[in-house]
Amino acid sequence: MWGNDRKSVDTPNPAIEALTELDPISDKAFERFRHFIYEKAGINLAPHKRQLVSSRLQKRLRHYGMRSYDTYIDLISQPGKEAERQHLVDLLTTNETYFYREPAHFDYLRAKILPQYRGRPLHVWSAACSTGEEVYTLAMVLAESIGRGDWNVLGSDINTQVVSTARLGIYPLEQAKGLPREWLSQYCLKGVRSQAGKLLINPKLKARTRFEERNLKKPREDGRQFEIVFLRNVLIYFDIPTKQLVLNCLSRSIAPGGYLFISHVESLHGITTDLTTIGPSIFRKPLR
Repeated sequence: MWGNDRKSVDTPNPAIEALTELDPISDKAFERFRHFIYEKAGINLAPHKRQLVSSRLQKRLRHYGMRSYDTYIDLISQPGKEAERQHLVDLLTTNETYFYREPAHFDYLRAKILPQYRGRPLHVWSAACSTGEEVYTLAMVLAESIGRGDWNVLGSDINTQVVSTARLGIYPLEQAKGLPREWLSQYCLKGVRSQAGKLLINPKLKARTRFEERNLKKPREDGRQFEIVFLRNVLIYFDIPTKQLVLNCLSRSIAPGGYLFISHVESLHGITTDLTTIGPSIFRKPLR
């Protein structure tokens, strides 16, 4: 999918990177980066994120032997630079996550929702999955509650690098601190030799998951619907119009009677939706 631009993205020149001294990011360049990531991913970069943008892009400028951020934004604006544009998206999107994050949601899921799906097909979507910890946590919860039933978990993210990490299902052992000990022994493997110090997701659990690259500003074209959708810690980066767009697209993929989970620090205030609040940051779509 990368086309002929793959080499320019993946093969840095260490000598050039080390020698290139960069100019400070200009007001114009920062505004162009803000516009780019807003149009591409819906992320509203606040003015105080200027230093973050500058630091995250330094390596790309040095890779091309450029001094100026304006020159780099000119480059990615050219036709045929789709791979570099995606690389820029990967660099500017935030991907902080961990296993069993906001455990109250998983407790509610296990106690109030999953019992009604025993013996029924269940499709779950982690719509901003980052490096996959949420997907595998969901899979563990479903395995505990439903067992060998007909269920699966899809994870998606706009960042291609984190999706690749999620597909591997390999994490530093210290990231598993939040998981119950019995889950670690049942659903995870301890790496040995070259994987020493790593946690590996059990292949049987991993087989219940799938990952894809997806922009939440665009509706799914496959018509798939999900009984449970997690969209946590992403709406906080959107302004109201983008939140509305994302919820409009997402709502089409929530099955009638299905559930949406957002983060405890987020809300749907100011958003027009047919979803009904049933708990803190938990919503349900009408049956019909």
